[in-house]
Parts: sequence; structure tokens; C-alpha cells
Amino acid sequence: MNSQFDNGLRALQLGDHGVALMELAPLAEQGDARAQYNLGIMYTRGVGVPKSDQTALKWYIKAAEQGDALAQYDLGFMYKRGAGVPQSDQIAVKWYTKAAEQGHASAQYNLGFMCTRGVGVPKSDQTALKWYTKAAEQGHDRAQANLVQMYKRGDGLPQNDQDAALWYAKAAEQGHASAQYNLGIVYRNGKGVPQSDQIAVKWYTKAADQDHASAQYNLGFMYKRGDGVPQNDNTAVKWFILAAEQGHVRAQYNLGIMYSCGEGVPKNDKEAILWYTLAADQGYTLAQYNLGIMHKRGDGVPQNSKIALKWYTLAAEHGHASAQYNLGVIYQNGKGVPQNDQTALKWHTKAAEQGHASAQSNLGVMYKNGMGVLVDYVCAYMWWSLSAHNGSMLGAENKAAIAKEMTLDQIAKAQEMSSRYL
Repeated sequence: MNSQFDNGLRALQLGDHGVALMELAPLAEQGDARAQYNLGIMYTRGVGVPKSDQTALKWYIKAAEQGDALAQYDLGFMYKRGAGVPQSDQIAVKWYTKAAEQGHASAQYNLGFMCTRGVGVPKSDQTALKWYTKAAEQGHDRAQANLVQMYKRGDGLPQNDQDAALWYAKAAEQGHASAQYNLGIVYRNGKGVPQSDQIAVKWYTKAADQDHASAQYNLGFMYKRGDGVPQNDNTAVKWFILAAEQGHVRAQYNLGIMYSCGEGVPKNDKEAILWYTLAADQGYTLAQYNLGIMHKRGDGVPQNSKIALKWYTLAAEHGHASAQYNLGVIYQNGKGVPQNDQTALKWHTKAAEQGHASAQSNLGVMYKNGMGVLVDYVCAYMWWSLSAHNGSMLGAENKAAIAKEMTLDQIAKAQEMSSRYL
């Protein structure tokens, strides 16, 4: 009988489905669990027989009830997906558990995953940890990677960077790209391992070679800075391009910088505009601001104040202080927009509250002269004082000048107000 089963299995593996069916079907009818399982596989895939989840299910059940772990796992999978049966997470858990208790690594992993989310079972980090560990110890790379996250977060156990690094390494050594990337981060930051940029580069490279976009970006960044590798703008550009073509927003932004500055590539403002736009369209604030500058100046595109205003506004609304300041200047001067001191005051204030010295200086002028706001020497002094603190010589000069027109009480109040921002 073993010879008949072996012949059937070999035929199935070689794609000789007619012979496989001829050898396996009689054994399955006689109660051979291995034959029943493989017959289920044939119906699942529709090889040598019409594809039928219901018939596959029939044979899986027969094999599973005899204790066949592979059939138990596949039954769990079918109930999880609702293939040939009504979907049921609870029944999926039942069959996964039977397979997992026999050492089936993927069943152990799936149980861990379901326990972390409370799917089909009560949520339990401790139980998830148990099953992930069993699967991880058998070399299941996704279990190893998920186990790392539990150690990093301290889910169901004390947070432990050393154990996290250990499991990342096990998964990374099996070629798991995300684990390789994360192991690069671990070595870059020295979390649970001695800090090493060289080893970080090694693992980033392995992940990047598998098209992991964030690893490609990080490699580009390290070559740009010369961290763990000789500094090389050309190699940085290579990795930035690979990541950027996958939509990695920071890689797109950094390519914009490289083309704008001519670093690692010939200077090309049109290419810079292209990459900045891709990043800006994903909401990347720095790219939006740089596009505002380039459209304002006409770098790589026809000069267009309206388009510059659009990008400055998007960046400003995301909190970019220099974009907020530039908007303040545009509305203050009425360049490309109707002059509006109130709107200028609004944007200068937002930038000033982030410590932008020129915005603080302009606010001083507006409060001194009542532009868009009532005249207020105390506020003018306060903003000029902050501007001077942040390095503005004009702020220092204006502060000294207005102090001559203020009482000591006014100056004391302005100083107290400015201290809140320091």
C-alpha cells in the first residue's frame, strides 16, 4: 500500500494527474489519511478532477479526523476563508489548534495571529506569544518577525530589545525582507545590539535587493551621508530612484534635492520639479514648500505666482514655518493676491509661534504700526524681543528703538509675555 501511495504522490508531484487519481482514490476510499489529504489537494486545485471546494472539504475532514495535521491545517484555512463552507473563525481555530498541537508551524503562526486580534478566540497576548514562539522556533519567518514586534512593544511579556533583535536576526537570515530591514534599523539605532552602521548597511542592502522600498531609501540616505559606507552621491541616487519609483515619498523628495543641487546627477530643475511634485502630491510638506519656491522663482518651470501660492498654502497648512512666513509676506505686499493685512497677520503669527525670526520681526512692525491689528507697543516689543533672541539684528534694533517710547511697566509686561515662548 505504501508503494501505491508513493506512486500516486510522485505522479501528483510530476503533474501526471490521471495516474495520481488512479493510485490515490482507491486508497482514500479505503481510509488512508495521506491519500485522503492529497485527494483533497487535487480537488482544491482542480488538477485531474473538477475543482470543488466541497469535495476537497469532504476528503480533508476524513483525513483530519484521523489526525492528519496537514488536513487539519487546510480545514482551518477553508473555514477561515469560507471556502466550500460557511465562514467560521471559531471552527478555523479548532482545526488550526489540532494541527498546531502536532507541530504544524503555519497553524501555530495563524493561531498566534488570531490570538493577537481576538479573532475566533478571546484576545490574548500570552497565548499569541506561545504559538508565535513555537512557530518561530521551527524557523517560520513571519512568526519570528511578529514575535519581534511583541518583544519591542512588551505585549504579553516585558519589553526586551535583545530578544527582539535575536528574532529579527533569525527571520532576516531566512531572507525575510521586512526582518532584514528592521534588523538594519536595530543596528543603526543600537537597540538590543551594539550600534553599527556597517552592519545596518549589510541588512538594508539585503532587504533593498528584494525591492524593499524603505530599505532602499535608508541605503540612499546612508550613502548620501557616508554612514557605514564611503560617501557616494551617485550610489545614493541609485537607491533613491529605486525607492522613489515604488512611491516612497521621502526618496522622491530627496531625489528632488539631488537634481536641484546637482548632487550625484547633473543639475536639472525640471527633474527636481518632477520628483518634488510626486512627493508633494502625497502630502509631503517639504516638497510642497520647495515647489512653492521653484514656481515663485521660475526654476525649471515658467514663473507663476499663483502656483507658488498654491504650494506655499498647502505647506503652510501642514505647519511649515517658512511657508507660513512667505504667505505672510505675499499677503502683506499684495504680490499675486489682493493685499490683506489680516491674512498676513494670521500667517506671520503661525510662523512666529514656531520661532521664525523674520516672521517675528514682521509681526513687530505690524503691531507697532497697526497693520491688520490695533496698535500695541507691548506686543511689538515682545515679537521684536523674540526675533532678536532668534538672531535677527533688525529685531534687536527695533526692540531698542521702541523701548524708548514705552514705560517700564509696559516693557516688563512685554518681557513676561515673551518669556512664555522661550
